[in-house]
Amino acid sequence: MARTRPWKVSDALWEHVAPLIPPAPSHAKGGRPRLPDRQAFEAIVYVLRTGIQWNALPRELGASSTIHDRFQQWEQAGLFKALWQAGLAAYDELAGIQWEWQAADGTMSKAPFGGAATGPNPTDRGKQGTKRSLLTDGAGIPLALVIDGAQRHDVKLLSATLDGVVIERPIFPLEQREQLCLDAAYDSTPVYKELVARHYWPHVRSRGEERMEREIIPGYRARRWVVERTHAWLNRSRRILVRWEKKAENYLAFLHLACAQLLFEKVAVFG
Repeated sequence: MARTRPWKVSDALWEHVAPLIPPAPSHAKGGRPRLPDRQAFEAIVYVLRTGIQWNALPRELGASSTIHDRFQQWEQAGLFKALWQAGLAAYDELAGIQWEWQAADGTMSKAPFGGAATGPNPTDRGKQGTKRSLLTDGAGIPLALVIDGAQRHDVKLLSATLDGVVIERPIFPLEQREQLCLDAAYDSTPVYKELVARHYWPHVRSRGEERMEREIIPGYRARRWVVERTHAWLNRSRRILVRWEKKAENYLAFLHLACAQLLFEKVAVFG
């Protein structure tokens, strides 16, 4: 089997990336030639997918300090979030976002260097960690993502997650409310009030309840687990398995890029 190189940037992907790249600073007074944007972007994707340290980047990809500076510039310009939004728009046009059924859940990553949006992980002997809360559509397409300290309960992040959808959410009639699937940790009156206020109809199920319903209801389709599968899809990008970034915005930039790459992989299949 041929070895895959998921960090390679295809011509089709670059067509979406290139218009979002902010203008390069002027070099009217001379200086060394600027590293091509496509080469810099591919090096950033290499870091994302392999989890390699910045200063361990292969020299043929470019100087690590140059790549890191470009990453910081593009993060501040909002490139990676804009690319995620572009991926959602392209996917929606080809396949259609399944707004009717959505799912949300959180997962935790280690954060040995600490920094903003980290805290003691109650499941890892109080070591520093980060929680990411994710909202997906019915097919597991990422729609919103927020991060906080690992000690924050999923319930505390739900409102921010639902309000953080990165593209415009369609407005449905009240009788056609969107269905939101959650696990049993969200089973509380305040959660239900938040969902109703946002025109969601809650479906709170444990894994055992979903399994039972699948066995006794003909044609039943389990929907809550799709968000867990999306977390697993994102974890193929090894840079986000362990958070090495002290700055929350840098970690979010990698998460946004992982979401974007996932979407354009889907677009390539449908295209």
